Amino acid sequence: MALVVTAVVLPLVVVLLVLTRVLGGDDATDGPAGDAVADVDGAPVPGRADLPPLPVQVPPVTPEADAACPALMAELPLELAGEQSRPVQSDSPFAYAWGEPPVVLVCGVERPAALEPTSPLIQISGVNWLVDTTDPERIMWTAVDRPVYLQVTVSADTDSAPVTALGPVINDTLPLQPIDTGD
Repeated sequence: MALVVTAVVLPLVVVLLVLTRVLGGDDATDGPAGDAVADVDGAPVPGRADLPPLPVQVPPVTPEADAACPALMAELPLELAGEQSRPVQSDSPFAYAWGEPPVVLVCGVERPAALEPTSPLIQISGVNWLVDTTDPERIMWTAVDRPVYLQVTVSADTDSAPVTALGPVINDTLPLQPIDTGD
C-alpha cells in the first residue's frame, strides 16, 4: 500500500515543484510571466536574487524553439555557478538569467554566422560550444550540437563555470545531433 501511495504522490510533488520553478510562484508583478520577484505579500520569491528584471534581446520564437526549449527551461537551476536566478524581461519565454554581472541564457537563437567547417569548438560536459570573444565586455557561448542553438552570454572576466554547470541539464533535455557547419 505504501508503495502505491509513493508511486502516486511522488510524481505529483515533482510536477508541482517544476511548475512552481517555471512559473515563479504567485505573480504579484505586472511583468511578463516568470518575472515575479515577490509573492502576493510582497516577500521575495525563494531562490531568486533580489535584482531588477534584466531586459534580454531575443530572436522571434520559432517552431523548433517551441518544440525543444520548454524541456530545457523547466530544468534550469535556480542557482548557477554560485549565482541566484533573476527575473528577465523578454519577448520570449526562452530567456533566463542569473546574478550580477548577469549570466544570460537564450534558447532558440539563430545559427551563428561564424559556424563553419573549420570553426574551433570547445566541448565541455558533453556539449560542443562555439565561443565568440569579439566583444571586449562579454563572451558568447553557443551550443551548436542540439536541435536548437542555445546561447549563454557572460561578462568577459567570467570563466567557463556557467556552461560547465549547464552541460548536464542540456544533455538531459536537448538531444545531441550532428553539427550543421553550413557545408
